[in-house]
Amino acid sequence: MRLRSARTTRRLAISLLAGTSLAAVTPAAAQDEPGAAEAPASGNSNVIIVTAQKREQNLQDVPIAITALGNEQLSNLQVSNIEDAVRFLPSVTIQTLGPGFSQLYFRGVASGENANHSASLPTVGTYLDEMPVTTIQGSLDIHAYDINRIEALAGPQGTLYGASSMAGTLRIITNQPDVGSSYGAVDLELNSVAHGGTGGMAEGFYNLPISENAALRVVGWYTRDAGYIDNIHGTRTFPIMQQVDLDGDGSWDILVDDPDDDITQDNASLVEDNYNDVETYGGRIALGIDLNDSWTLRPTIMGQSTKAHGFFEQERSSATNDRLQVVQYNPEYFKDEWVQAALTIEGKLGNWDLVTTGGYLWRDDEVIQDYSDYSYFYDALAGYASYLYDNAGDQISPNQYIQGADKYRRMFGEVRIASPAENRLRVIGGLFAQRQTHYITQHYIIDGLADVLQVTGTTDNIWLTEQKRVDRDYAVFGEVSYDLMDDLTLTGGIRVYNYKNSLEGFFGYSAGYSGSTGESQCFAQQAIPGAPCTNLDKTTSDTDFIHKLNLTYKITPDIMTYATWSRGFRPGGINRRGTLPPYGPDELDNYELGLKTTFGDVRFNLAVYQQDWNGIQLSFIGANGLTEIRNAGIARIRGAEFDFGYYANGVSLSLGGSYNDAEIRRDFCAIANDEFDCTTPSDNELLAPTGTRLPTVPKFKGNFVARYEIPVFNDWTAHVQGAATYVGNRRSDLRTLQNEIKGTIPSYMTADFSIGIRNDTYRFELYATNLFDGNGRLDTGLQCQETVCGDPDGLTAGGGVFYDAVIKPRVVGLKFGSDF
Repeated sequence: MRLRSARTTRRLAISLLAGTSLAAVTPAAAQDEPGAAEAPASGNSNVIIVTAQKREQNLQDVPIAITALGNEQLSNLQVSNIEDAVRFLPSVTIQTLGPGFSQLYFRGVASGENANHSASLPTVGTYLDEMPVTTIQGSLDIHAYDINRIEALAGPQGTLYGASSMAGTLRIITNQPDVGSSYGAVDLELNSVAHGGTGGMAEGFYNLPISENAALRVVGWYTRDAGYIDNIHGTRTFPIMQQVDLDGDGSWDILVDDPDDDITQDNASLVEDNYNDVETYGGRIALGIDLNDSWTLRPTIMGQSTKAHGFFEQERSSATNDRLQVVQYNPEYFKDEWVQAALTIEGKLGNWDLVTTGGYLWRDDEVIQDYSDYSYFYDALAGYASYLYDNAGDQISPNQYIQGADKYRRMFGEVRIASPAENRLRVIGGLFAQRQTHYITQHYIIDGLADVLQVTGTTDNIWLTEQKRVDRDYAVFGEVSYDLMDDLTLTGGIRVYNYKNSLEGFFGYSAGYSGSTGESQCFAQQAIPGAPCTNLDKTTSDTDFIHKLNLTYKITPDIMTYATWSRGFRPGGINRRGTLPPYGPDELDNYELGLKTTFGDVRFNLAVYQQDWNGIQLSFIGANGLTEIRNAGIARIRGAEFDFGYYANGVSLSLGGSYNDAEIRRDFCAIANDEFDCTTPSDNELLAPTGTRLPTVPKFKGNFVARYEIPVFNDWTAHVQGAATYVGNRRSDLRTLQNEIKGTIPSYMTADFSIGIRNDTYRFELYATNLFDGNGRLDTGLQCQETVCGDPDGLTAGGGVFYDAVIKPRVVGLKFGSDF
C-alpha cells in the first residue's frame, strides 16, 4: 500500500514522545463520585486509592511510578478525552492526527510506529476498566464523563497487563453502580474556539438502586467540537511528464513536459472555514448485582459514535499564508463507531479473591482522505502520471483520494486469584487471552481510470488493500510479594507469553498497471471478500517470558523507597513485502529507583531510571510507500520524573515534570539489520549516527496547577484555578537528512484559567484553555517520502508541502451543572 505519510503513517525510524512524572495533578482523592471506593478515614486529601496492581491500594504505597486523575480533577481541568488528560500526565505523550488517530507513549518509548494497519503494535496498553482496548490504529477516543479515575502506569507493566504494555499502561476506570441511593447529574456547556466556531456539550448520568442488592447506572453524552481549520482556495497544475528514451536502451533518459497536456486542479467547491468540526455521542449502561456478601456481577455495555469532517493539521507551504489553513483538493470525512460489552465476576474462595472478567469490542470506521500531494509530487513529477488514461486512451488527472474502512473485533478473557492483602506472603496470578481480528479495506481512487488499469472487481482503483489481520496473545502471569521485615518487601513477577500474528489477503496494483506488485504476484484464489486474489499469507509466533523484580522499603510510614528491574516486550509481526521476513519482538529493560513521601499536607515523589531498548522494531517507508520493519537498533533513555503536591485551607498546588536523555546507541543504517554495520554491504547508507537524539522527545516536559477555593455566602463556594504546561523542542525525525528537511519541532507552552461557584446542587464555571492562543506543534509530516514531498532543493514550483499537527486554539466556555 502506498501510505499517507503525513496522516495515517508517520514515523520512519524511532519516533519517541517524551514526558515522565509520577503525579502532576491536584492532590485530591481519586474517588469523588458516590459509590466509588472511599479513601481511608484519615481525612488526608493526599490519599488516592488506585488498583494499579490489581488490588485497592493507597497510591503512595504502590512501588511504581503512577499518576491518578480523579473524577473531580478531570472536570476541574476541562478534560473531556484522552488528549486533554495527557497534558496533565507528564509521563505520557500523545501523537494525534485527529479523532480516532491517536498514539500514546510513556517515557519517550516508541519505535516509529505510524498507526499503519499492517505495522507494529503500540507500545502502550490502554484499558477500559478490566479490558484492554488498544487497537493498531490507536487508542479509543473515550469521552471522559462519569469516569472514576484515569491511572497512568509508567514503565513496563507486562507481568500484569500484557504485550502492549511494554512502555506503560493507561487505565480508564468508570464509576460503578451504587446500591446505596438514587442520584444523578446533568452538565451543560457552551464554548467558542478562537479562529473557529461555536461548540457545546450535554452530559448526564443517573444511578438507580433496583433492589437491596442491585443497582443500575446509566450515562449519556453529546458533544459538538467546533472547527478551526480553514480549507482555503487553491489551484494545482499537474505537469504531465512524458518519459523519453533518447538512446534506445529501454531506460528513461529524461522527462519532458508538454504544457498542452498539463491538467489544472481547483478546490473552489471545497473551500470552507472551520471545516474540521466533530460530533460525538455515546453512553454507558452498567449493572451491579451483589449475589451475596461474597460474590458480585458487573455487566457493562458502552458505546460511542464520532463523525468528523475536514482535516486536523495546518499546512506549511507556499499556498498558505496563515496558521490553521490548508489547501485540500478532495473531501475529507471520518466516522468511528465502537461498542464494548464486558462482564466481571468478583468473589471469594475462602479468604482469597477471585476475579473473572471478559469482554468483546466492536469497532468500525470509515474514512475519506485527500491524497493529491502524493499524486503531484510522485505521479506527476516522476512521470508515472503519463501512464494514467481513460477507456478512450485520453490522459486523465492523476489526482488521488482514499476510501478506507476498518473493522475490529476483539475478544478478551482473564481469570486471576489473589491471596489476602494482609498476609506476609502475598500472591496474585492468573490466565490471560485475547484475540483481535482487523479487516482492512483501502481503495486508492483515480476518477475515470481505464478499466485495464483498475484492480479487478473495483471501480477506479489504482491500488487496493483488502486484508485480514489477526493478533493473538496468551499468557500465564503471577507476582509474589514477601515481607522480609515489617518495612521491607521483596516482589518477583513473571509472565510466560505466546503470541501468534497473521496477515492474509491482497495489496497492490492491477496486472494491467504493474508486473511486479499486486495481481501479478497472486499465488492463490480470493481468500478475503473484495480481493481479486491472494498475494499475502504470512504468520509469525513466539513463546518466551518477561520478569519483574522489586524491593520496597518503608523508612517511616510516610516515606517509601523502592528499586525495580522490570522488562516489557512487544510482539513481532508481518512485513507485507515478500522479500522481507517477519520481524521479532522487541524488549525494554527498566532500571528504576523511586521515592514516595507524604508529610501532612505535602506530597513529594521522585523516580530516576534507565531504560535499555533492544531489537527495536524500526520502521520506515520503502518502495511503493510500503512500511518496512526490521529488528535493529539499540536505544538508551535516562530520565527522572517528579511531582509535588500541597493541599490545605482551600489551596491546592501541584507541580510535575520529567527529564529524558534519549539517544540511539548504534548507527542507524539504510539496511537496518543486526548483522550489518553501515559499511556492509557497501551501499548501506548511514542514516543517523550513534548518539543521535531520539525524535519527538523533549528533554523536559512539565506542568503546574494552582487552585483556591473559598466559601462566599450560605453554602456556596467559589474557586479560581490556573494551570500551565510546557513541552520542550524535539527532533522531527531520527534520520539526519529527513530531520533537516522537516525541521526541529519547537517548544511550546499553554496556560488555562477558570473561575466558578458551586453548592451542593448547582455549579457554574467560566473557563479558558490555551488562554494565550498558542500554536504549539505536536508533530509534522508529509504525504510521501521527505526527499520527494519535502522538495528540499526547491526543484518544483511552490516547494514542499508539510502538515503540522497543532494544539487546539484558545477555547472559552461556560459550564452549568446540577446534581440531584
